[in-house]
Amino acid sequence: MENESIGVEDARHRYGFDAASRRHRRASRERSNAVRDRRALGGVLATLFGGLFWGFSGTCADFLFENYAVDTLWLMCMRQLVSGLLFLAIILVHDRERLVALLTNRRHMLLMVVFSASGVLLNQLGYLMAIRITNAGTATVLQCLQLVIIMVYACITSRRAPRKRELMGVVLALVGTYLLATGGDPSTMAIPPEGLAIGLLAAVGAACMSIIPTRTLLPAYGASVVTGTGMLMSGIVTTAFIQPWAHMPALDTMGWGAFFVLAAVGSCLAYSLYMHGVKEIGSMRASLIGTVEPVSAAVTSALVLGTVFTGTDVVGFACIILMVFLTV
Repeated sequence: MENESIGVEDARHRYGFDAASRRHRRASRERSNAVRDRRALGGVLATLFGGLFWGFSGTCADFLFENYAVDTLWLMCMRQLVSGLLFLAIILVHDRERLVALLTNRRHMLLMVVFSASGVLLNQLGYLMAIRITNAGTATVLQCLQLVIIMVYACITSRRAPRKRELMGVVLALVGTYLLATGGDPSTMAIPPEGLAIGLLAAVGAACMSIIPTRTLLPAYGASVVTGTGMLMSGIVTTAFIQPWAHMPALDTMGWGAFFVLAAVGSCLAYSLYMHGVKEIGSMRASLIGTVEPVSAAVTSALVLGTVFTGTDVVGFACIILMVFLTV
């Protein structure tokens, strides 16, 4: 009887211990899931606002082009250089240790060179050159082909077929961007062979900007250090070739104000938020959500420059907004 009593007590003890252990593991999983959900939501919001600020930067650039005859290559060069210096100032105050760690890691610095050249520089140079050869709408549509490149890359590396939500998101994003960029009129898609080639290079650059730093650089150094270093490196290289001091535009106070808003908000803040989103939710979802850029550009152009919406614009807005909800 005594042995039976001890056995019962042991069973109760083990059962109580196992039950407590299960409750502890369940609570731990719930906390982990809550943290993951908060990080994912933060990544979605960061990417969304990054895309919105990119669109606003387009309005600032349009303002400078229309009122001050600013050269596109000069604007690209100065935008990268000033944004990179702003990043550097912030990093030296708040994140100096990780910057030093990056600069002293030879392998990661080589990857940074690839990111800066094939991501930041190729994307911005290709996009602006595509605008000059074709038009802004065509260049925007061609750049958005990055979605297809990123989806193919994600499927190959994960060894899976595209998900239905991904395919629907890509279709909605491309249709919405096409409608906003061209007004639904195929005749505005003037694509000479060289314009098509440059536009596709811009799309490759945009895809590289989302893919290259995702697994190594962003987790190790954060969005600000990676984006700021890449932007500054690209700005220094383009400055050596373009020599912006040799053909400075005649900007007044309003013009310089628009330029610094473009550099600080439309580049520094926008790229930092977008790259943080890439880090938290991955390149595929981030690139889809980032297509809110033409929506932001259209809305801010209407508010600042007096651009009028058409019915096609509204349909384009609806496609991209639906895509955002589908992706989230």
